[in-house]
Amino acid sequence: MTVALMWEAKAAEGRGGELLDWARAQQPASPPERREDFTAPGGRVLVITWWPGDLSADLPELPDPPGELTARPVHRWRFEQV
Repeated sequence: MTVALMWEAKAAEGRGGELLDWARAQQPASPPERREDFTAPGGRVLVITWWPGDLSADLPELPDPPGELTARPVHRWRFEQV
């Protein structure tokens, strides 16, 4: 089974590039099977990582970025491949 972890943050005004750079620099201790980084209008940054396991697996989540880079709390979701 495969689990996709989605991490999404909205940058503080004018800080989208810095937030993206910060997110791309975050590397878990063990690498995921796959990772993709995305951006969207409004300074949003999305990181999706794929891991072996199920929804209850203990997996390395991306941390919260420094507060000055974000406009709101980070959103996180877990999805199971079907």
